[in-house]
Amino acid sequence: MTEQKITATRTIDAPADAVFNVLSNPEWHARVDGSGLVQSDDVSDRITHVGQEFSMNMEWDKMGGSYKTDNYVVGYDENKLLAWKTAPEGDEPPGWQWIWELQSQGSETTDVSVTYDWSHVTDKEVLKKVSFPAIPQEDLELSLENLAAAVAKA
Repeated sequence: MTEQKITATRTIDAPADAVFNVLSNPEWHARVDGSGLVQSDDVSDRITHVGQEFSMNMEWDKMGGSYKTDNYVVGYDENKLLAWKTAPEGDEPPGWQWIWELQSQGSETTDVSVTYDWSHVTDKEVLKKVSFPAIPQEDLELSLENLAAAVAKA
């Protein structure tokens, strides 16, 4: 595979601020995550700016079961963009990131894209250990479906 990122897009019947409200609150991430890896936030504040960090409780057999991640916000544009790099707790980010882009299509509809980008992973040991993409396209699509349901409940 030469492409080093995958993207899924969906139109959600909600205004961009309602979608952003869910995405910027780490408490909602476990309900949105289509991979099933995210279990809960680790008492994180709402995402409000680049440079912010938040932590998540995760579960994945390839990581030995339960573990935590530190997430570093690298993109923030209210109601338009959220992006973060993820790392195992206490480690530097190895180079993959999550990018959520929102494009308002009027007062009640938003096009939402989620991108899983591992193009900056350069550590040969990480590349050997993790078979990219570690999260398949179907899980991104399920994340968007879950997001639509979460926004309807929020």
